[in-house]
Amino acid sequence: MTASTSASAPASGPEGDGLTPLFSHEKLDVYQTALHFVVLADGVASAASRGRSYLADQLRRAATSIPLNIAEGAGEFSRRDKARFYRIARRSAAECAAILDVCRHLNLAADREIASGKELLNRIAAMLTRLASIHTKGSHSGDPSWACPIKPPALTRHGGVGSFRARKRKGARKRG
Repeated sequence: MTASTSASAPASGPEGDGLTPLFSHEKLDVYQTALHFVVLADGVASAASRGRSYLADQLRRAATSIPLNIAEGAGEFSRRDKARFYRIARRSAAECAAILDVCRHLNLAADREIASGKELLNRIAAMLTRLASIHTKGSHSGDPSWACPIKPPALTRHGGVGSFRARKRKGARKRG
């Protein structure tokens, strides 16, 4: 079977490319913005002279780390782990900003590219700060049940020991 004669039509991707279905991280504006920054960072890294390959490599790694950690965070179930991955991505964005500052001081990139990169990084950092904050609020570090979106058994409405119905039945027997 060739690509043009596939059994079913693929779902539309984040850019409407028709190639891939959307994962949860692909729906996030911060993820899409981070991908735009990866492209910009690669251009800055490619323009760096051969003697500065260490900066180019570091910029590429740090830039790539941003969307990868966003995807990992979006794929987590635990609020605490989601927040942790979003904070890691934010730290990678701060690292990229510092690398761009170094590139500016060493005249390795045009001021326009640096400014565009820093603008994207500021947007990314703000969105990641908000995401981490959302997933941190309401979570109690000492109580692991808060990190899980599933209610603990004692609070469920299903049958079984410790459930709402079981407690209700016990109360009915005591009265009757």
